[in-house]
Amino acid sequence: MFCMATLETLVEQRLAGDHPLRRIRAKAEEVLRSLSPELDALYSHRGRPSIPPEQIFLALLWMALFSIRSERLLEECLRYDLRCRWFVGLPLEQDSWDHSTFSRARDALLLDRIAALFFERHLDFLRARDLLSSEHLSVDGSLLAAWASHKSLVERADLDENGKPPSPPSGGRNAWVDFKGTKRSNETHVSTTDPEARLASKGMGARLCHEFHVVAENRNNFAVAMTVTPPTGTSEREAAATLIAKECAAGRKPSTVGADRKYAEGDDLVVKLADLDVVPHFAVRDDRPNAFAKIFHDDPGFSVCMLKRMRIEEIFAFTKNICGLAKVKVRGTMKVFGAALVALAAYNLTHEARLSTP
Repeated sequence: MFCMATLETLVEQRLAGDHPLRRIRAKAEEVLRSLSPELDALYSHRGRPSIPPEQIFLALLWMALFSIRSERLLEECLRYDLRCRWFVGLPLEQDSWDHSTFSRARDALLLDRIAALFFERHLDFLRARDLLSSEHLSVDGSLLAAWASHKSLVERADLDENGKPPSPPSGGRNAWVDFKGTKRSNETHVSTTDPEARLASKGMGARLCHEFHVVAENRNNFAVAMTVTPPTGTSEREAAATLIAKECAAGRKPSTVGADRKYAEGDDLVVKLADLDVVPHFAVRDDRPNAFAKIFHDDPGFSVCMLKRMRIEEIFAFTKNICGLAKVKVRGTMKVFGAALVALAAYNLTHEARLSTP
């Protein structure tokens, strides 16, 4: 007449002993336990019982690890998928949270704070295990398609004194807009859907984008620093200078930094790194024989650095194709920053689990 079942019997005892989810979940919970003092301050002490921030973050990790497209689908996973409930720590007798829970937490910047705390603390754990090296780093940037289309672009001159766009044309939310032959640029146009997105192109036509910058260490290819900025012609070099300067200020000054040839243009980043006593190992275009970065091409470790730096593409491949950053589902630089932090945390956890395979 009665059937007793728990997540332990339904999942824990039946999941393969060497399954990577076991190692990922154990490490994530270990990092979150170390963050208990900081996370306790995020709980609400009035009104209805608040949802533990740890569980919200674990749910977003599951969303990134299993390429779940939306928070509505994540709600379904929490309701019907026993492995998802086990990973998040949601009891069988408790119903799934509404998908709007994640939107409210993101609007309050709660998810961004949790993701930033988790990412930095996990790096501390990796350093304690001697899996990170600050001696040799690589840096690169990639475009993330914004959650906005060309139809959302309006001329800046048409905005009112409050910065609001004119009323949309009739025809519903997807009305026909003819912009063929019209010149558009970031100086003359702005997106009404995501005003912080910018038109940019890397050989595939201009589209509204955010730019994702990552610094990786060369020993095991973990991501150690990141930021998100609007794309400009010099944003990659400016973001790299800022990220490397922060690493140096934190007492983790690298000996070398590798990057592709775009970072050698203008020589400004090369000079900034040389002032920090960091050797820039940058590829140089054939039509720039006098580039300052060529001075360092005779270093004995240059060829090794050029090979190692290409592994940073693995990070972009994972975060964009698996974690869904190829086209972000949030708007605004800060929210894209939070989503990118969750994706990098998922990558680092997966990579650590792979390295610690028994």
